[in-house]
Amino acid sequence: MSSKKNTGVVFEHVRKEYAAGQVPAVDDFSLEVRPGEFLVLVGPSGCGKSTTLRMVAGLELPTGGSIRIGERDVTWLPPKDRDIAMVFQNYALYPHMTVRENMAFALKLRHVPKDEIARRVAAAAETLGLKPYLERLPKALSGGQRQRVAVGRAIVREPAVFLFDEPLSNLDAKMRVEMRAEIVRLHHALGATMIYVTHDQTEAMTMGDRIVVMNAGRIQQAAAPMEVYEKPANTFVASFIGTPPMNLFPPGVYDLARTVGVRPEHMRVAQADDAAAAAAPGALKATADIIETLGSETIVHAVVDGRKLSVLARVPGAAGVAHGDRLVLVPDMSKAVVFGSS
Repeated sequence: MSSKKNTGVVFEHVRKEYAAGQVPAVDDFSLEVRPGEFLVLVGPSGCGKSTTLRMVAGLELPTGGSIRIGERDVTWLPPKDRDIAMVFQNYALYPHMTVRENMAFALKLRHVPKDEIARRVAAAAETLGLKPYLERLPKALSGGQRQRVAVGRAIVREPAVFLFDEPLSNLDAKMRVEMRAEIVRLHHALGATMIYVTHDQTEAMTMGDRIVVMNAGRIQQAAAPMEVYEKPANTFVASFIGTPPMNLFPPGVYDLARTVGVRPEHMRVAQADDAAAAAAPGALKATADIIETLGSETIVHAVVDGRKLSVLARVPGAAGVAHGDRLVLVPDMSKAVVFGSS
């Protein structure tokens, strides 16, 4: 792997149309993935993220633009010549082969010497905790173990670039958390360039060195996770990244001609008779609607008086608020984001 750690990926004005005259699945996608970077493509279903990944893999050909892996233009190369390895959502393991055989199969097709295959499989199995399962068939493994095998099959190929297409979608919540950590540890250990596709913003925020938020085939923002969270480029990013999402106050609420965004954790909740809160800058009178008690924190949904506007507030511990309570919501305007017409 060491000789390939300096391999990045460059997209230049990449476009993908499935039929002439239709809205493109990917439109004017330009981006440089830095060598050794863990880049996450995130967005809603149909935003073009998987299509973009498949174009890197050679499983889809672009309508326009170019893709480089390292110094090579791979735009029109077949998948086998791109020096990539891809991990899919559905594992794609051969059911009649053992774990060892599944991991070794691609290397056998390439006529890699047997001792080298054994070395690579053993190293990958050690890294992924698969040594006790090497002689088992996939049907004897859990979902998480099967996904580890799929990842191991990619590792043994020692590619220049790893591609992950929503690899954790079929796992339960606990296993997703564990596999997220394993893939991040793997990235640290290998130092390889990885491009990871997900619709799950938690995966994006916790795994990526940088995340690319996509919508309708276009890049909305490409930045470090906390920059995207704290300084979203537009209202789409603000509403998509964050659980719960950023509150978006339309023009006029704060005497501005532009939309104002405030994260729920930056909304303070006070009772209606709190005169100091009511007099604070940006304070809004509201009625409590839905209370989500989550143990360490509570999410308060409130409706602003005189407006069809729901506001979310995240408060620590028990909120002491019930449905129908009259409230004052006080934003921390120093943390507010002001948007243009997006």
